[in-house]
Amino acid sequence: MIEPGAVPVLEAPQSLYNRVRLHHVPSAAELTIDEPTNGKARVIGVTSKTVRTKSLILDVTDAANDIARIAVVERHKATGRIGLAYVSGYGIQRGAIASTVAHDAHNIMVVGARDASGPADMSVAIARVAEMGGGQVVVVDGKVVAEVALPIAGLMSPKPLLEVAGEIDRVVEAARELGITLDAPFMALSFLGLSVIPDLRITDHGLIDVNQFAVVPVSL
Repeated sequence: MIEPGAVPVLEAPQSLYNRVRLHHVPSAAELTIDEPTNGKARVIGVTSKTVRTKSLILDVTDAANDIARIAVVERHKATGRIGLAYVSGYGIQRGAIASTVAHDAHNIMVVGARDASGPADMSVAIARVAEMGGGQVVVVDGKVVAEVALPIAGLMSPKPLLEVAGEIDRVVEAARELGITLDAPFMALSFLGLSVIPDLRITDHGLIDVNQFAVVPVSL
């Protein structure tokens, strides 16, 4: 019987901790896509208005197209699988963000800047979320500038609600300092791997055309 006004404290079983199991932390080179020879590629188009994405064909070398890098790293069975693609609509100008909250597989999702430093920052972000046992991070110039640890299954925190809420506010604020313009950058990231919502998604198996339910090449 819980007394009125009392808040029960529930302990998560230890089996739910240490659930980020990587084959290895991908290097910057492993997170770099070979650019298409003609510049044209399939690109995931995102907006703040809907979780549905667009399947775009864009010149990824054109800065006007707001191109960023995106990767998914399998984190449950240490397979070493990595999916790489491009995304447009994030607005990210530098650094990287990563999260282990990613419906429905909850692998590591990471978005990084299109510039040459992007893959290195993505690698640092992946390493940090793995070290924390899951969570969300913002990295710039090789340094973690904000983070939320989610060590329970890589999805939840044992900390009090208000403390976690403050940490979330700080990672979102730090993400905005990278140039990100989406209303909810980590929420948007969490849906980009959900390969049942059209049009284009990414998983650790690669780029998915949801309308065809098929893995498709990035370059054209």
